[in-house]
Amino acid sequence: MRIFEEMESEVRGYIRSFPAVFDVAKGSEIFDEHNNRYIDFFAGAGSLNYGHNNPAISKALIEYLQHDGIVHGLDKATVAKKAFLQKLKDTIFSPRNLEYKVQFTGPTGTNAVETALKLARMIKGRSNIITFTNAYHGLSMGSLAVTGNSFYRDESYGVRANSAFIPFDGYMGHDFDSMGYLRKILTDQSSGIDLPAAIIVETVQGEGGIHVARDEWLQELEGICREFDILLIIDDIQMGNGRTGTFFSFERSGITPDMVTVSKSIGTGLPMALLLMQPKLDQWKPGEHTGTFRGNNLAFVAATKALEYWDTPDFAEGIAHKGKMFEQGLRAIIEKYPDTQAELRGVGMVWGIEFADEGFAGCISEEAFNRNLIIETAGANGQVLKFLAALTIEESLIEEGLKIIDESIAAVLATRKNLHDGILV
Repeated sequence: MRIFEEMESEVRGYIRSFPAVFDVAKGSEIFDEHNNRYIDFFAGAGSLNYGHNNPAISKALIEYLQHDGIVHGLDKATVAKKAFLQKLKDTIFSPRNLEYKVQFTGPTGTNAVETALKLARMIKGRSNIITFTNAYHGLSMGSLAVTGNSFYRDESYGVRANSAFIPFDGYMGHDFDSMGYLRKILTDQSSGIDLPAAIIVETVQGEGGIHVARDEWLQELEGICREFDILLIIDDIQMGNGRTGTFFSFERSGITPDMVTVSKSIGTGLPMALLLMQPKLDQWKPGEHTGTFRGNNLAFVAATKALEYWDTPDFAEGIAHKGKMFEQGLRAIIEKYPDTQAELRGVGMVWGIEFADEGFAGCISEEAFNRNLIIETAGANGQVLKFLAALTIEESLIEEGLKIIDESIAAVLATRKNLHDGILV
């Protein structure tokens, strides 16, 4: 690991949690340079819903490159982009009665968020944006202004203007009416909160700690946006592409957002980000918002192939089945260790275990890695163990991975008990 310590910035993060030099990956298994095998419950922070080196996607990419297909195209028309747009319309939009215009932004999720905020402010002629506690929307300047975690925020960044935070569903306990609070501050001229151009929200807060918004809460939020002429932006960067069981995470609630930001798994691990907007909101002048790498044709090819998973209901049914495996397995584990005071939250194929001891999740992640399982933590203080396996993961790997989690919790508890009892381990 010496070359990384010598050459790479101190800002590197995941390499510290998973200190190995990785070489080969297939599906939900990764191998390091010494051919040690790891089960992947991380999936590129949600960028690999279809697994590592999915064979159908790899085949399509190889054939495209061998054909000398366009790789870099800015926003020119290409065969690859044409195929992707047609597939997106036919397989995703039309069956859901959705009519969105598609804007290809810069290649990352924060580019899509920045674009959405810029467009909302331009259309409404207002600068304020309302966001939520525990929100995570990216780390470029505009996105950072609507991200809640203080770890990423600093007064010197100058990001605190033009945004206001209100409690997410359940943040103040489920007896607290956060939508009533929102309505109050919007109608009270002395609230100090300007009428926003938009409200941006994740239906499931991933980095924030796996907080799942209730359907009725999302429906009420949409109603308030309509009543007060506020644009509703759903950030589906991590929770879209089937993570919650449906292609879009907002489908379960029956709402129709004005804008949707999409990235991560839409490109199957290749850089790609989209802003979906209702047609009436497409008020850009040609070239008014641009970027050199908004036309990643390899990502178009990969995405077109990946969308074939959604041609039949089978894939969504498989997500539901595997999600239930995670839920039942994890519930059994936390019931086995009541002293951890653990709470399980999640939906579909995203689950989190929050522990009363904020350092416990990190210890489990470290122990699990020592046992050849890759899993990350989430939450403001890293107190949540986050399960984000590929949607294509084999059931046998789910079972094997859950067994490692069980063993890791037992090992961490035993180590802590020995240290408490003064036994050197």
